[in-house]
Amino acid sequence: MPAVNDVLISGAGVAGPALAHWLHHHGIRATVVERAPDLRSGGYAIDLRGVAVDVAERMGALAEIRRNVTEMDGAAFVDARGRRSARFSSADAVDDGRSLEILRGDLVRILHAPTTAHTEYLYDDTLTALEQDGDRVRATFLNAAPRTFDLVVGADGLHSATRRLAFGPEGRYARFLGAYISIFTIPDHLGLDREARLFNVPGKAAGMYRTPRAEGAKAVFLLRSPAASGIDRRPPAEQKAYLRAEFAGLGWENDRILDAMDGTGDFYFDSVTRIHMDTWSAGRVVLLGDAGYCPSPMSGQGTSLALVGAYVLAGELARHDGAAGALAAYEARMRPYVDANQAIADAGLGILAPRTRRGILLRDTVLRAGGPLLSLLGRFDRRLSNAAEALDLDAPAPDPARP
Repeated sequence: MPAVNDVLISGAGVAGPALAHWLHHHGIRATVVERAPDLRSGGYAIDLRGVAVDVAERMGALAEIRRNVTEMDGAAFVDARGRRSARFSSADAVDDGRSLEILRGDLVRILHAPTTAHTEYLYDDTLTALEQDGDRVRATFLNAAPRTFDLVVGADGLHSATRRLAFGPEGRYARFLGAYISIFTIPDHLGLDREARLFNVPGKAAGMYRTPRAEGAKAVFLLRSPAASGIDRRPPAEQKAYLRAEFAGLGWENDRILDAMDGTGDFYFDSVTRIHMDTWSAGRVVLLGDAGYCPSPMSGQGTSLALVGAYVLAGELARHDGAAGALAAYEARMRPYVDANQAIADAGLGILAPRTRRGILLRDTVLRAGGPLLSLLGRFDRRLSNAAEALDLDAPAPDPARP
């Protein structure tokens, strides 16, 4: 008999529908609350790597994911006049089927669609309070009437409302990694074809890429900051003004991207932040994915952690008679995998936005040289590959009684 019978999931992104799938697989009812008025579409390119590919296959979703990959063919690094200084082709990396790139909106749609037959979704709503009483949790919503559940799962992202309600302010757990990132859709005035282009000055990167899976091009700004300024929590108008002050007049396509920024309908801006917590559960509230262990966008592993975490959490809830044992086993299995993937964020930032002109020159020189060094950079160094495989989906949880 599973540890729980009915579960509330906060968040209908990647982690929420994935968990709903696996809970249903194990005979556990799921309800998902999502603050957006409908399923979020669009979004930027995300990656599935290593054991996350195996989870997608076990879900029956892998074939559909492969049909919707971005088909990107590499990246060119350019100077202020748009001349290529180096290029990395997708063909230079080993295609072992263990790394897939897909737009976030496409993945959410693929994961969500099969769950609508068995999972209740409450859109345009959010949690406002959680009250635990023995084996039940009373959830209060902004719009819906209060309800009780055996378990509440926070799968609501980096700025999780569930984490705030059950564990306290975000500042206790957020570790700013010294950068801000913005992504949004603009017209493809460069006529890109499955290629990304990236321009650097020390500590800053501006880029554009286009995939056949979406209209227009995705524009990207990435910049280092010595300290957190709080701009990520300010209104979009102030964030756009911040980007103009940092990127205007630098050369390449920066001014045209900034001019197109006001017309975009999907402006995204956030800090490059890692979430670190000593425990992911408090009684009968538990965190999943970015809410509990965001590795930051620079690791490229947030989506994989969410998918794998959903699989492991549901499996442990089905395997144990009690919630406490199930949540302890979930954490015991996931913690080494999470630690390995959180440790690689600095490598991604160092490649995309080197701190110095010398660092930019060194990266471009290595890319032009090709060979093993090129493959290393193309996979965000060997640590990324190792971290992506750092969990055995079929191994039991470690015994906490053993040293």
